[in-house]
Amino acid sequence: MTNKVEELQQQFSGFFNTPHLFSNSINGMIPYLTNKKKTPVFQGKKIKNIRLGQRVERFVGSELTQYDDITILVENPQIKNEKITIGELDCLFLKDETPIHMEIQFKYYLFDPNLGETEIDHCIGPMRRDSLNEKLAKLKNKQLPLLYAPETKSLLDSLNLQAKDFEQRIYFKAQIFMPYGKDYQLKTLNSDCVYGFYFDYKDLSMFKNFKFYIPKKTDWLLDLTTNVNWKVYDSILPKLRIFESEGYSPMLWLKHPKGHLNKCFVVGNR
Repeated sequence: MTNKVEELQQQFSGFFNTPHLFSNSINGMIPYLTNKKKTPVFQGKKIKNIRLGQRVERFVGSELTQYDDITILVENPQIKNEKITIGELDCLFLKDETPIHMEIQFKYYLFDPNLGETEIDHCIGPMRRDSLNEKLAKLKNKQLPLLYAPETKSLLDSLNLQAKDFEQRIYFKAQIFMPYGKDYQLKTLNSDCVYGFYFDYKDLSMFKNFKFYIPKKTDWLLDLTTNVNWKVYDSILPKLRIFESEGYSPMLWLKHPKGHLNKCFVVGNR
């Protein structure tokens, strides 16, 4: 990365290029699908030291401004009961004249066929602390219903709108990582969301002839590129052993001896 502006644009491009996880209604929730076109220039406010999820919300807002038929009403308003924040709405906007409430998700999932029975059951976060099932339940039972909470009425009044005026949508992008050496045909989930693989720390030696790069969390968004500071196996191993002792599952970029690149996660014993 040569400068912060270029770094931010590359993060935005990786976000923009990531496909939507669902193309049809899921658990009664309707995806909001944006049209694929040339990657625009990120036009949002400067972003400093904000977590990945908040960064993605800014990126979605910038993406929406590219469409002439969309007018953003408000982004990330906090909903409070007196002085206590009870939640936040991700984005309210008009598409033509239709008010839309949209909740935004951008996730990384390991596909573990030993979990549950369905493709959705199989998706778990790299640290195995959150699942796709849990996220969908939170969207349906907590995040989307917040629009109808009594505490939201004053915000909607300020927009001269009522909750019943809105259509609700989910904007859900994800990158899925398959078990190393395995290939599963996805039917419910978008197969274009498969971005790489994952493997156990105990199998690190399989990649001793590869080169490694460990992107920081906000750079998990990036599309693969050779223009990073690659490390050889012996130089990266001590850091990975620390991560293993801490129970942390980092994203890795791997560069094959023949030059091709892979995005993956290395995980602890499950």
